[in-house]
Amino acid sequence: MKVRITPSTLKQRVIQIPPSKSMAHRAIVCASLAHGKSVITNLDYSVDIQTTINGMRQLGADIKQYDDYVEIEGIKNFEDCKETIIECNESGSTLRFFIPLFSLTNKPITFTGTKRLMERPQGIYREMFQQQGLTFKQENGKIEIEGKLKPQTYHVKGDVSSQFISGLCFVLPLLEQDSIIQIAPPFESRSYVDLTIQMMENFGVHIEFKDDNTLYIAGNQQYIAKDTRVEGDFSQLGFFAVLGALQGPLDCIGLNTESLQGDKQIVQILKDMGCHIEQLKDGYRFHQSKLNGCTIDLNNCPDLGPILSTCASYALGKTTIVNAGRLRIKESDRIAAMESELLKVGVDFTSTMDTITINGPTEWKCNELLHGHNDHRIVMALTIGSTLASNSIEIDDAQSIKKSYPGFFEDICKLGILVEKLDD
Repeated sequence: MKVRITPSTLKQRVIQIPPSKSMAHRAIVCASLAHGKSVITNLDYSVDIQTTINGMRQLGADIKQYDDYVEIEGIKNFEDCKETIIECNESGSTLRFFIPLFSLTNKPITFTGTKRLMERPQGIYREMFQQQGLTFKQENGKIEIEGKLKPQTYHVKGDVSSQFISGLCFVLPLLEQDSIIQIAPPFESRSYVDLTIQMMENFGVHIEFKDDNTLYIAGNQQYIAKDTRVEGDFSQLGFFAVLGALQGPLDCIGLNTESLQGDKQIVQILKDMGCHIEQLKDGYRFHQSKLNGCTIDLNNCPDLGPILSTCASYALGKTTIVNAGRLRIKESDRIAAMESELLKVGVDFTSTMDTITINGPTEWKCNELLHGHNDHRIVMALTIGSTLASNSIEIDDAQSIKKSYPGFFEDICKLGILVEKLDD
């Protein structure tokens, strides 16, 4: 799908932020592992969330879907699983959570995916499985496993993806004996592990940090069914927060201002850039402000990289974004993608493997098609920047927003931004 964004100002000043994809994944997994029935409310059926729902059904959970909530009856016996081919589409969280979970079946399982998913690194799991004498093969666009993970001390690199640590956290409490996860520093994106532990606690399972890099997991635990409401998504807030900073005021509501989400850092980053922000009861008011460049550390919030690149292009002076290397192994190489597209609109953008440097401000102007790189966050970041361009801008691959935020363009239009869908 291709869209045309016509520069336009906000006519509405309030936006309800959609539910957190990260928290929804975790709630669905925990409820599926619990004895009894749980109700998970405030869900948005993005492709990633639907993929996790489908997979947990295959593992044995009984999941009934309604408009914005699900009822989940937990899995009774993992070894009753009869499904052997599990489609993970493009969801890295789903795949990395599922690999340890489906090992509990003790059966041959094949995981498939689309686009770049099966190219993303899985070596941490490969080493674990092979060390325990279990099967792990990654070739020809699929991953094959067989064998049940055992309780032990696991050594995990902390600078690849926190999803491996979360995947182990879901499973190890169900094993017969205690386990330890030893995380080799630097421990990046720890906030996502904190979210996992928080959700597991909500369902009655306890994990303890013995120190900053050591997790102790008692065995023989049981998830307990619990009704849960998914909180608003600070990753998606990032797009509207920057829109508010560029042409607010804009009230962003539906958020837990005490959230543990790492992307909550967007609020402090925009403050550091000079944005005037008011905290509301359930969110924030972002005022149009004169923004200044600064140094931004993405260590704990890598998903903010694309929209912060857009923001930096409108800020006065130099912005340096550091610890950005993991952007290169997302749905696209997000550093290369943003560099390619922002250069088209005139932004002074340079990069290394791990950093981004942008000198601004830039008035966006472009007479060629911007490429969305089949990446939802690239498309949304380019859309926000285009609202202040000097001419209309067209973006392709716009359908990729369905991965995390299918209602993005509708919500943008409700605010008064002119968006035309040119084809499907």
